Amino acid sequence: MTVPTPDPNLDLSFTRDVPLPPEAIWTAWTVPEHLLPWFCPKPWQTVECGIELRPGGKFYTVMRSPEGETFPGTGCYLEVIPNRRLVWTNALLPGFRPAPVEAGEGSCGDFHFTAIVELEPIATGTRYTATVKHRDAAGRAQHEGMGFEAGWGAALAQLVEYMQAKSG
Repeated sequence: MTVPTPDPNLDLSFTRDVPLPPEAIWTAWTVPEHLLPWFCPKPWQTVECGIELRPGGKFYTVMRSPEGETFPGTGCYLEVIPNRRLVWTNALLPGFRPAPVEAGEGSCGDFHFTAIVELEPIATGTRYTATVKHRDAAGRAQHEGMGFEAGWGAALAQLVEYMQAKSG
């Protein structure tokens, strides 16, 4: 599947080069015990995770705020290319069932999105690109206001630190 160029009016994206092989990043994204320690920026925590790693499969997390409030999120995998690309959306539930129009029950406010994580091997590790596609400018603005790049960037830094500690 070719991913269209991000639309700056609707999408948020960032690219970072990280000192891990794609396989390590893939493991961190696709094995619940490895996703839990890093998935949301501290002091938030991911306290539950369920992964059915196949198109139509469930991607489920529960995040806990520093105040103890929990935020469950359920999505559906759209594309799974091991060690290269992972695509999921909260606009669909497992089995490609449409999610309720009001997505406000999840950890991402009241907007639907499709997330794409792309892993490209490079000499020093992996070129990591995260893109989140939104239905409308309002959803994009809300996600940006929640600190998309800082939050996803902090989570990526935590992923790298966690996986380096696991292999060291």
